This record gives sequence, structure tokens and C-alpha cells, in this order.
Amino acid sequence: MRLPVLSRAALAGTMILAAMPASAKTLQEALAQAYEANPTLQAARAQQRATDENVPIQRAASLPNLSASAQHTEFVKQNSNSFIAPDRTFSAGIDLTVPIYSGGSVRNGILAAETRVGAGRADLRGSESAIFNQVVAAYMDVIQNEAIVGLSANNVQVLSVNLQATSDRFEIGDLTRTDVAQSESRLALARGDLRTAQANLLSARERFIQLVGSAPDALAPPPPLPGLPIDVDSAVSFALDHNPDLLAAKERAIAAGYDVRIAGAGRLPTVQLFSGGSYNNNLGTLGSLGTGFDAVQVTTAAQAGVRATIPIFQGGSVAARQRQAQAQESVALENIVVSERNTIAQVRSSYASWQAANAIIASSQAAVSAAELSLEGLRAENTVGNRTILDILDGQQELLRTQVQLVTARRNSYVAGFTLLAAMGKAEARDLGLEGDVALYDPEANYNRVRNIIWDWSRDPAPTTQSTRTVDIPAQDGEVQGP
Repeated sequence: MRLPVLSRAALAGTMILAAMPASAKTLQEALAQAYEANPTLQAARAQQRATDENVPIQRAASLPNLSASAQHTEFVKQNSNSFIAPDRTFSAGIDLTVPIYSGGSVRNGILAAETRVGAGRADLRGSESAIFNQVVAAYMDVIQNEAIVGLSANNVQVLSVNLQATSDRFEIGDLTRTDVAQSESRLALARGDLRTAQANLLSARERFIQLVGSAPDALAPPPPLPGLPIDVDSAVSFALDHNPDLLAAKERAIAAGYDVRIAGAGRLPTVQLFSGGSYNNNLGTLGSLGTGFDAVQVTTAAQAGVRATIPIFQGGSVAARQRQAQAQESVALENIVVSERNTIAQVRSSYASWQAANAIIASSQAAVSAAELSLEGLRAENTVGNRTILDILDGQQELLRTQVQLVTARRNSYVAGFTLLAAMGKAEARDLGLEGDVALYDPEANYNRVRNIIWDWSRDPAPTTQSTRTVDIPAQDGEVQGP
């Protein structure tokens, strides 16, 4: 479903201080563009299509094999012991083999391939949510850094006015040279902070272009996140059933079990039906037999039968391959635990970061209000001589620090919340309502298309690049357009 529109209070919790125009690019649009044109995601889909092909490759071993051959031979020099021999000959043959029993290797090979297709689909889900996670972080980084640039620019403007006022009061003897120097120092630092903020904004915008494929022009505030858990235990429980990386690890362990059976099949008999035919034509060059009868120039033959192959001794290679497959299965089983641990740790840490950022938002909002009131009081007290210029400068710096902390906390809360959804397996295109904006990629459609193809001359069109290039997008800067 689409990202829902919740209460005004919930939406305000995701907004950054800087005002955004109504016609801005939305997070939904950014995610849709990345879904369609991100090269990492397109490559992951192509890799899954390659994995799909392992099923018909394995199934081919269970199907009949038909081959034909033809040969033309010129006898340049005949055998001196041969009384009759052709000068040239043409021969052709056809052979058919039909596998009957392969010790279970074919059946288990198909099962292993099908299981790895399932693992690949889970990997594709993981790649999708990972790209979306990066896009959300890049989107929020742009909004955060635009807000910080705006705050820093405003701070430079306020300190410039303050320096001018301090200089004027110094001229009439109301303040000292020390007050002017303090104001100059704070203004110089503020200008340096502004340049740093602009550099960070430029970097964030370029990162956005790298992931999305378009420039971040006037980004809108993001909508509330859907489906966030009520507590960490429910989040972990859901993630253990739906995290794509964990599901992929479980599928690979099952496939590794089939590999053990495939390796063991090497010690079992194999049975094949076979038939063949041959045609030989001496092209009229076979000499006379000398008895008044012409030699037969054309001969044909046909045969059919059953062939059984029973391994007796293979130097221990089968046992070694099976032990090797068992060790690989052990690796796959341990990787389930690795993935499970990673999932639990990611869910718990993301949940803690999300909760901490929400708490910081509340405290920062109170701090901003208090800092604004404090600065107003400092300025009033300075007019009657109870506060120094340094006190005002400190108050201005404190206000900026709390504002930046609030902006950062709001960014961190949103990114941590989305990371939590991704770890739970709830940050894919369908979860985010992208089906109304783009045609969703269905990996099952390609699998169903290729799984039963047995024609050797079947092929797909030549591959072309599906993602978009960014070379024509102008280089970004660290400026923020005014309202």
C-alpha cells in the first residue's frame, strides 16, 4: 500500500526546519526512479535471470540426447594389403540416448537449482530494500544539509549585523575593541561553518544523483513511515520470518543438502536406453570382387539396446566429493545463524537508534525554544548593560547548535525507522506503494518463461543497458534557493 497520510503531529515529526515548495520532488518519486533505473538493482535482476537458467540446465540431463554425424573421406593412398578398397566414402550416423536412472543426481540437481532460485529471489528482495535504504538516507541527507546551510547562512547574516552594530557602538565609545574582535572572530567561524555545510550539501546531492539518477530539485518533506513496530520484540519476531537475507541463507542450506545427495549419486549405477543408425556409401569407387559380382557400394545398420554402468572403484573421488559437499552444507547451516544474528542485531540497533532520535527530537525542540527565549533576553539585558557582547554571541551560537541538533535528530529518526523496516523485510516496492508509479518487476515471470524451454536454438535478444547515466546532469553546488 502507499505511504499513508497520518495526523498533522506525526507529519510534523518528520519535517525539517527549512520550508519546501508544494511542487517539490517527493520521496515516492525518488524511490520509483531508483527502482526503475538504478544500475545495482538492474544488475541484481539480471543475476537472478542467470540463476533461473540453472533449472533448465539441470533438467536437460534428464531429457533424451539426439545427435547426428556425417563424414566424407578421400583415400589418398590405399593399404597395400587390401585387395579391394574404395577411393572415397561418405558415412553418416544418428545416435539417441535416453537416461532412465542416474542415481538421483538429476532429480536432486533440479531440486537444488530450484531452491537456489528461491534464494536468489530473496537476495533480490534484499538488494531492493538495501537500495531503497540508501535512497532514503540520501534523500534525508539532502534535506538535512539544505536546512543546515540555511541555518548557517542565517547565522552569518545575524553575526554580520551584530558586527556592524558592535563596530558602530565602538566608534561612539560605548564598547571596546575587544567586543569588536569577539564579533569578528565569531563571524569568521560562522563563515567557515557555512562553507563546510555547503560542501556537505554538495556531497549529499551528488550521492542522491548516484542512487536515483536525477538531481534533487526542491525535495518535499517525507511522509510518515508505515508499519513501524510497537516494540523491539515484535520487530525481531517479524524480522526472523521475513528478513530476505535470512530467508536466502535458509534456502541455500536446503540446496546444499541436495548437493550432498548429488555427490553421493556418483557411486550408484546409471541406466540408459540407446539406439543408433549408420549409413555408408563408397560413391561407386569400391572395386569388383573378381567373381562376377559387383561390390556393394551402400551399407546401412541400426541398433538399439539398454546400457547399464555400475561403478566399482573410482579411487575415493565420490566419497571425497560427498564429504566436500557435507562441509559446504555445514557452512550453509552456520551462515543461517550468522544471518540470524545479523538480523537480530540490526533490528535491535535500528530500533534503539529510532527511539533515541525521537527522544532527541523532543528534547531538541525544547532546547530550541529555550535558546530563542534566552537569546532574546540576552539582547534585552545587553541594552541596559547587564550582559556583554560575548554573552550575546554565546547565546547565538547555542541557538544554532540546538537548531542543527533538531534537524539532525529528525533526519536520524527517519533513516533509523526506514532501516528498521528494511531489517524486518518491510521496505520493498510493494510495501511502499510503488505499484501505482512503476511496473513492478516480477522475477517469477522470467522463471516461468525459461524453465521448460528445451529448444537448443532459443535465445533472448542482445542485452542492453536498462539503467540511466548521470553524465549529462550538471555538477551540483552547495547553494540553497531562497523561499
